[in-house]
Amino acid sequence: MSLSLNPIRSIDETWVPATWDEYLRALKNSSQVKSKGYYTHGRMQVDMQLPISFDHGSDQSIISLAVNLYSILKGIPFRELDNCSFRKTAEVEFQPDLAYYVGSQATAIPSGTGIIHLETYPVPNLVVEVAKSSLLDDRTVKRVLYEDVGVAEYWIVDVESAQVLAYQMSDRGSLRIDSSLIFPGLDIALLNETLQRSRHQDQSQVGAWLMAQFQGASESGIQPT
Repeated sequence: MSLSLNPIRSIDETWVPATWDEYLRALKNSSQVKSKGYYTHGRMQVDMQLPISFDHGSDQSIISLAVNLYSILKGIPFRELDNCSFRKTAEVEFQPDLAYYVGSQATAIPSGTGIIHLETYPVPNLVVEVAKSSLLDDRTVKRVLYEDVGVAEYWIVDVESAQVLAYQMSDRGSLRIDSSLIFPGLDIALLNETLQRSRHQDQSQVGAWLMAQFQGASESGIQPT
C-alpha cells in the first residue's frame, strides 16, 4: 500500500532517488508518525500513512480470513505476517500489507525477530499488497521489486474492482495466474467472489460461505448464505 496526500502524483514523484543512508535517515525522521518504507534500485518511498480506509482494511482482513481458513482446513503449514519489514542491507526494503511463509518455511523466522533481514532469513513465499489508491505503483515498481528479491507469488488486491491480480514470479519475471501455486487448489476467482460477497455480508457470513466452498457443503454441514 502506498498512500499520499496527493493521489494524482505520478510514480516517479512518489519514488525519490536516494542512497541507502539517506533512506535510513528518512525512516528515522518519520519515526514519530506511522509510515511505510520501500527501497529498491537506488530509490526510496517513505510515506506518512493516512488513516486506513474502511474498504482497504476490510479487504485486507477478508483476504487474510480466506487464506487462513483454507490453510487450516487443508492442513497447509503457514505463517501470516502483517506489515512486517523485510530488509537486505544497502539494497532493498519492503513492508507489504501481508506476507506469508508457507510449508517448510512456516517456522523460518524465530520469535523475537524485529526487522527480517534477508541476508539471514528467506524471502516470504507470498506477498500481498492492498491497492486503494496505489494500483499503478503496485503493478509496476513493487511488482519488479518482488520479482527481483525472489518472492514466489504476488497478489494485488484491487479495492475498487473487488478482485485479486495474482502473479507467479520466476526468473525475474512474472505471469498472471488463475490459481495459487503456493496454496494449491485455491482459485483466484473464489477470492474475487469472496471480496464481492464482503460488500454486503458480514465476515461471519463470508467465513461460513468460504468453509462450505473449501470443505464441500454436504461434508461441512454449512450452507452458503
